[in-house]
Amino acid sequence: MGDWFQTIVDTEVSPGEAQGLAANMLDWLIADGFVSAERTDCVLGADAGHAPGTRYAEAVEDPDPELVNVWSNGLHVSVGRTVFDAGQGEPSAVTCPHCATELPLVDECWTLIDERWDRFRAAVGSWADGDDEPVACASCGRTAPVHTWIWADDHFAFGHLGFTFWNWPTLRAEFVADLSRRLGGHRTVLLEGKL
Repeated sequence: MGDWFQTIVDTEVSPGEAQGLAANMLDWLIADGFVSAERTDCVLGADAGHAPGTRYAEAVEDPDPELVNVWSNGLHVSVGRTVFDAGQGEPSAVTCPHCATELPLVDECWTLIDERWDRFRAAVGSWADGDDEPVACASCGRTAPVHTWIWADDHFAFGHLGFTFWNWPTLRAEFVADLSRRLGGHRTVLLEGKL
């Protein structure tokens, strides 16, 4: 089994804006009843989160009445430079932000191609530590910081603000779009994963 999560990542918010924007978004999510105001032990990887609110069903496609009985059913808001990861599996491909060439990272059996992944491994791992290590494109030869590459299947997202919904049914596209709009129109990435 395992725990399912969906994370909406703001990829454009600055470090200085992230805390204030997180507070504004949380105020909206609480006021509209999507999550409860009280912080409880309802999320993985953090000390506390916000359980589903009275109107959580309006944020998802197919509400699950049993969600309230699941221990890890809350929202965790992450503030700070973070590499957000989809969890299980490997990234299938990455696309150069300069020439738009897609570089497969797995073979036809979904086995990681080490020599290709090695180009990105260190850069992905160091981004959270404040590095902006460039990666050279195998096609055009130009370099670009790892966070500007486009990851297939939205396997990774790089940012200073993320909203992780633990074990919620699939978020409605309208809810995701509204949340993104309220983030000031910043580019967002929706990661879906399982631990």
